[in-house]
Amino acid sequence: MKTVLTNKNISIRTRRRALECYIEPILMYGCEAWTISKQTQRKLEATEMWFLRRMLRISWTAKKTNDTVLEEAHTTRLLISKIRKRQATFFGHVMRREKLENLVTTGMLEGKRSWRKQREKLIEGLTDWLKAGKSLEAIEATKDRKKWRNMIANAVKQGT
Repeated sequence: MKTVLTNKNISIRTRRRALECYIEPILMYGCEAWTISKQTQRKLEATEMWFLRRMLRISWTAKKTNDTVLEEAHTTRLLISKIRKRQATFFGHVMRREKLENLVTTGMLEGKRSWRKQREKLIEGLTDWLKAGKSLEAIEATKDRKKWRNMIANAVKQGT
């Protein structure tokens, strides 16, 4: 895809669409189950900017800010919000099923916990993104599809 994405004869809009159609799905494969820490988020944002810089043939040594690169590409950072939206949609689906996946996703399994630092749960990252307050509020919101979709849409609009 390098020849297509870096070709100056193809418009930037077409190259961006090729990036969204062919590269991003590979990058986001399985993202519904990821827990995104601050470090992971920075790496994903850096990857997104790396793709855009390669597409525009801007060297990493060039003194161009990410904002300038985004302006040249006529876009904004969308990767994290796409991942969060997919996670929220999947989470709502799992919560409505009320099966084993529900227990695993919420982390409410019986047994001893490790003495080490606890891992962040998917529900914690989603409640922060959705600004739902408590995880129980988010779980209750999944029962009503319309309310859940509105929560997701509001979070995507805010661009967080």
